[in-house]
Amino acid sequence: MQYCSTRGGVRGWDFREVLFSGYAPDGGMFMPESLPLLSPDTLRSWKGLSYTKVVMEVASLFIPPQLIPRDHLEVLVGEALSGFSVPEVVRIARLKGGLSVLELFHGDTLAFKDLAMTCTVRFLNYFLQKENRRATVLVGTSGDTGGSAIQSAKGLPGLDMVVVYPRGRITPVQEKHMISCLKDNVHVFAADGSSDDIDQPLRRLFADQELVKSHGLMSLNSVNWSRVMIQLAHFVYAYLELSGVKQDDVGAALPELEVVVPTGGAGNIAAGLIVKQMGLPLKLVAMVNSNDIVHRMVTSGDFSMAANVTQTLAPAIDIQDPYNMERVFWLLLGRDGAKVKTMMEGFQRSRRHLLPENHRRLVLSTGTVTDEGILETMKSCWEENQYVLCPHTAVAVWHHYHCPHSAQLNRCYIATASPAKFQAAVEKAALTFDLPEAVLALEKLPTRYQELERCQNWCEDWEDRLRETIQSVRRWRNLNKCRHT
Repeated sequence: MQYCSTRGGVRGWDFREVLFSGYAPDGGMFMPESLPLLSPDTLRSWKGLSYTKVVMEVASLFIPPQLIPRDHLEVLVGEALSGFSVPEVVRIARLKGGLSVLELFHGDTLAFKDLAMTCTVRFLNYFLQKENRRATVLVGTSGDTGGSAIQSAKGLPGLDMVVVYPRGRITPVQEKHMISCLKDNVHVFAADGSSDDIDQPLRRLFADQELVKSHGLMSLNSVNWSRVMIQLAHFVYAYLELSGVKQDDVGAALPELEVVVPTGGAGNIAAGLIVKQMGLPLKLVAMVNSNDIVHRMVTSGDFSMAANVTQTLAPAIDIQDPYNMERVFWLLLGRDGAKVKTMMEGFQRSRRHLLPENHRRLVLSTGTVTDEGILETMKSCWEENQYVLCPHTAVAVWHHYHCPHSAQLNRCYIATASPAKFQAAVEKAALTFDLPEAVLALEKLPTRYQELERCQNWCEDWEDRLRETIQSVRRWRNLNKCRHT
């Protein structure tokens, strides 16, 4: 199993090299050079596996035993997923009217990011300990990724964390999960801008190969292939549990499952399309909020950013630059790196691209939901089921109430976060929700962070501030090492 860049400039990298990278050196994103196939017999044999076992089987397809032996991989995945608040790690809520909600939010930060993040950090730590070295993780977040990365990596001796979030555009709980961490290896910045703004200086830092190599700079966003790889398991597990596939139906056609995904940076929907190409019989629906670039792209070919990111009740998907769509385009363009390079570099310059009709043959449906639609969906779900949705999950579940389906087609709705993280939206929907003790305890914790203020040359200024932090972390570590020696 080897990996290449979506822009064609890099080939032949192994999982370890990709794990420790952010963007590829040519600015692209890493993907497997070839995708393993999931045969019907394999899928039937996996029926009944726990979520942890499914993650293990999926990861073993992409991580050769020469890099992580299977018994070591099993231990790493088991340990990573052992601290979740429900024994089964993820849970399916089977509600009225065929509404099945896959709850992916039972980790430390109450978001689906915890699943892939805990596994990815375990893989990183495995190699760092084996090689007796350090790495610096640089993360830009629209809300959930930063807190999940911090909680997964805080205090680890081989990792330094630099996290940037958009001040005033995330919820208090999301913010507290980041700024309440006082560990020496964690450095948090509150930026006066959107998550798309944050992505600009980060791309420039990752493009500096001297900085990347000298400081072991890497990403834990879903830019990192390992994050997307673990997210493949969400779709496999949902399929095995909800599609109606049976172990003893040898030779029968596999049933189809429709999976509806709230979509921002497009990591989950990219994972769904990848595993669909591997042979999983899925019908995929990407639901977005008022930041509707993915919806416009599918319906009219208009892949262009709006002038501003719209702040909505679902802030974690308030994104106008869905960077994982580059992986999707690579698949759709026949894995032609040159075409993807031309397309994405043009998009990064002009912030717009019109897809020709033959490039829009996505095996994907989309929809867009307003704040009013989010609140309406939260209320409807409560009235029918006494079940509280987070606003992001409501973006997906809106589809249930507005797009009826036949009884022959099973559906699954991805629940990406707990409603406990989005109390203002719950209150706005006139619903009540008992907050977990862990959320209540956040209020009393001390905080620490730095500010990135808006100025005339804000992108260069933020890049310089983050670069200095990355460099000073390394100097501080080296000084302490000398003192200890």
